[in-house]
Amino acid sequence: MSAVRALREDASRNEAVVIGDDQAVLQRILDPNVHLAIWQRREALDLEGLDWDEIADIDQDVPVAGLASAIPDALTLAGYRDATALAGAIVSLASGFAALMACDALRIRLDVIETDACRKFHADQVTVRLIMPLVGPGTQWTHANIEPQIPEGALQIGDVGLFKGRVWAEEPVILHRSPPIAATGLTRLLLVIDPGSGLSTPSR
Repeated sequence: MSAVRALREDASRNEAVVIGDDQAVLQRILDPNVHLAIWQRREALDLEGLDWDEIADIDQDVPVAGLASAIPDALTLAGYRDATALAGAIVSLASGFAALMACDALRIRLDVIETDACRKFHADQVTVRLIMPLVGPGTQWTHANIEPQIPEGALQIGDVGLFKGRVWAEEPVILHRSPPIAATGLTRLLLVIDPGSGLSTPSR
């Protein structure tokens, strides 16, 4: 590999991921060169004492206009108790994401994960996916051209990551995976938001 090519690849790698402690960093995902934008929000919600055996996964399409009522209702039906703060955080994030992506409907998932779901690095069949770990180890990411594919970074509890998918990037630059937790006794709670409906395939 020539020195010029190596410099170009290093520059491309550096441009692909942007990280900041202000929500405005998420807008950078609209930049063609950015494939992962991370808001280091680090504002963990108090979710201690949840009985995972009593909580069901949430997976539903929600009109943006109905977020304020649909999210609290979904949390209640799924078995969350006193989820006012959680509902408020999800509604706020979902509303901002919908405005950024200029969409009037969202697919919202809140998954309780106790297995090695999607443990291989991959890119999703979406335009952009919002991922936020709420409990347990966070989603890991790496550059697609790294061999062997090992984690270069991971979202922390409270972080918000916007991952560009294959609809906007036919050749993925950033891949992500669910951290392996099988047989560890750990439980993850993961929020995933996609624009609209029918654009994504289930992935963690």
